[in-house]
Amino acid sequence: RAVPVPPELLDTLDLVHGVREAQRRGRGEALLWPWSRMTAFRRVREVMLAAGIPEGPHACPKGLRHGFGVQAVSRGIALNMVQKWLGHAQLTTTAIYANAVGEEEQSIAARMW
Repeated sequence: RAVPVPPELLDTLDLVHGVREAQRRGRGEALLWPWSRMTAFRRVREVMLAAGIPEGPHACPKGLRHGFGVQAVSRGIALNMVQKWLGHAQLTTTAIYANAVGEEEQSIAARMW
């Protein structure tokens, strides 16, 4: 699945993994990290702990995925695009990310009056 990344991240991936050259040679579909699901889970947790992110239910790959969805929706990305990026079969699944909370909810309510 393809997801958007900042240009700076693409530059770093190119520097470390040669992703642009791989694309030119027709190997753009190759995995950067051919890890098992459990290895990926462990590596993500290790990086999060090293970054000072406390252990908890969201300190895992699924938490990163959820955070990506919440950020995309909160920044006004159309739900159908977020659906595509997250690979949801149903738009109703993606719509869960659109539930307003906290300051966002207060801001929306303020627009009514």
